[in-house]
Formats: sequence, structure tokens, C-alpha cells
Amino acid sequence: MRLVRHTWWRVLDYAFVCRWQIAAVVSRARPDDFSAGTGPTIVLLPGVYEPWRFLLPWARLLHDRGARVHVLPELGVNRRAIPAAAAALGRYLVAHDLRDVTLVAHSKGGLIGKLAMSREDPDDRIADMIAVNTPFAGSRYARWFLDGAVRAFVPTNATIVALAAEVDTNARITSAHSVWDPHVPEGSELAGAVDVVLDTPGHFRPLADERLVDLLVARLS
Repeated sequence: MRLVRHTWWRVLDYAFVCRWQIAAVVSRARPDDFSAGTGPTIVLLPGVYEPWRFLLPWARLLHDRGARVHVLPELGVNRRAIPAAAAALGRYLVAHDLRDVTLVAHSKGGLIGKLAMSREDPDDRIADMIAVNTPFAGSRYARWFLDGAVRAFVPTNATIVALAAEVDTNARITSAHSVWDPHVPEGSELAGAVDVVLDTPGHFRPLADERLVDLLVARLS
């Protein structure tokens, strides 16, 4: 029964990510469409192989509630090395003079965010981060891939190991993760962070979990 259940959850998960990726491809949204407003400042950080438009549902949700939502088109489909992406985030915050920023990240985006909080934010522009299904301890499955963008998640990768040692930032992180993540068997728990378990299984479907939506909206109050 477990195999059948997990197989079905995988089918639903991949159908979900296909819908969001297709929506991202056909969308004509521009990076500055969501940056106006008077509310909190949010920067969205997608996962690997995810363009910034992949998180359009989050951008619309947060902007409709008054947030100033920023994205980083420079990351493309987010295949560059985590340190390079974190440096790009740090430069963006300075260039746009963003302060009291909340990072909202999916998967790899959480690694980028944590590294930026630790090493690329000398002016303390980043207040906190909500990370969803982030492989803070890496993923053993990354060894099966030839693409360096995925192999970067191997638990022994130097960046993963270094991030694990960066514990001072954990108190400013909320790690929200699904009850079952086929891509991150190590889990997304992070010592010292706020831990939120989402009822929706999968790596992608939790992006629309009702509890996560409530968590995002609560950050705007």
C-alpha cells in the first residue's frame, strides 16, 4: 500500500509542477509588475530549473495583499552555483536599497537565501526567510545526476557542509516542509529554525498548501 500511495503522490506532484512550469512559460508577467506597494518587502527565490515566473502564484498572492514583491531574473532557471546566486541576491538588495526583507524560497532557493543571510548581507538587509522543502542537509539522490546543478545537493558538497555550520542565521528561518518529499529524503528540518510541517505530500504540491498560504499571508500582517 505504501508503494501505491507514494507512486500516486509522485504522479500528482509532477502533474502540479508541469502546470506551474507551463504557466511560467506562457506568462507575460514582467519582473517589476509586483514591486510597487507600501507593504513588506518580499524577495522570491525559486528552486533549481525554476525561472522566476514559476513562483507567479506566490507573487500574485503576496502583491494582492500589499507586499512589494521582487524577483531575480538574473538567475535564469536557477542552475548557477549556490554561492554565485547568493552573491547575485546580495548585489540586488544593495542596488535596489531593499531593507527589512523577507525571503520566500522554494527548495534550492532556501540554500541561496541562507548563504546570502550568512555571507552576502553585511548591512542586515534580510530580516528573515520562509523556505519550503529546502534540502538544508542535501539529498542523497543528487549523486544519481550528472548535471552539476543537481549534484550540488550531494550531502558532502562543500557548500552544503558549510551551510550546515552556519547556525547563527537559523533562528531567522522558518522551514516549511511536506510530510513526504520524494526529492529530499533527508528532510528539511533545520536546528534552531521554526519548523512547520505541511500536510500536502510531495516536493512541489506543498507550494499551494493552505497552511503555507496562511503562513505567507501572516508575514504581511
